[in-house]
Amino acid sequence: MLSAIYAAAARRRRERYAARPDLRRRLRRPVISVGNLAVGGRGKTPMVASIVRELLAMGERPAILSRGYARTHAVDGVVVVRDPAGIRSDLGRAGDEPLMLARTLHGASVLVCPDRYLAGCVAERRLDATVHVLDDGFQHLQLERDIDILIIGREDIANPATLPGGRLREPLDTCIAADAILAADDDVEIDVRGMEIPMFRVTRRVGAPIVAGGQFAADHGSPEPPARVVALAGIASPARFFADLRGAGYSVVETLAFADHHPYSAADVRRIFERAVVAGAAAVLTTEKDFVRLLPHRPFPVRLGWVPLTMEPAPLLDFRRWLAESLGAARDMIPNPESRISSPEPRGPSREPRVPSVG
Repeated sequence: MLSAIYAAAARRRRERYAARPDLRRRLRRPVISVGNLAVGGRGKTPMVASIVRELLAMGERPAILSRGYARTHAVDGVVVVRDPAGIRSDLGRAGDEPLMLARTLHGASVLVCPDRYLAGCVAERRLDATVHVLDDGFQHLQLERDIDILIIGREDIANPATLPGGRLREPLDTCIAADAILAADDDVEIDVRGMEIPMFRVTRRVGAPIVAGGQFAADHGSPEPPARVVALAGIASPARFFADLRGAGYSVVETLAFADHHPYSAADVRRIFERAVVAGAAAVLTTEKDFVRLLPHRPFPVRLGWVPLTMEPAPLLDFRRWLAESLGAARDMIPNPESRISSPEPRGPSREPRVPSVG
């Protein structure tokens, strides 16, 4: 019953924004949203990184706009985590995911603010951004989007219940509002016939562990498989990360799972590495998102490495073509962007949003 009420409220909210374009603010440059229906665990942030790399290769100057969820030192206004020249903020003010993106996306900008329209204005006027990417933006209806990319996983199909009984923020049929669907698992099947929505698969690759100074050096006893390691993860789906390490051939002697975005304390770090010493582990291996939250506690008594995760749409060439065409079409539909440079709050949609029908 509660899930049905939540689903109805989510539909009504989307319908309201569709019917009231004056509620949606528009930036001068195209906005690409990458999001999902579920609460966490679908690989949004690695996919944002992949799409931003594609935009950089196209000659764009992308700006990632994030709300900075779970920041420990939230400040008023916009925080520039990274500009095209380098990193400008720390973990507390940036948040783990924005800082993770800032560390790896050279040439891009990363900005954090609960008001992502305001962050976009700063990106356009101070950092000369040519396109914006919303990290986790499918439900951020206050900002007009030109391209909505939706990631859907196996669990979303198997258990399509909304909160609080399930994990979906919106009903499954809300996928009709997307401009493209990315299937996070091979067995995800969505009937998009009649919706005119392209669908791509997602490739997922796990790389070799990396420490602060680079890859583990062989002369330091690189913990190559089948080395004994402790697996540590404070993310939405830690079990998948643990399985990745086992699949790569590591002997995972212990797994330590924390809540998503967990702020590691000195006591946490002490216990983690005590467990690693007792287990005789060659290293503690974790995710990049956890790694940036652990760095303030260095040095460590046992080597700490993060495992790169790359997610890309597939077929990649088809996705590149679709993205370039969609971006060009979005620019054609933005009315006279240069004429609104001095306008403090430009408004108005670039396209009519699609909303699910209520049966």
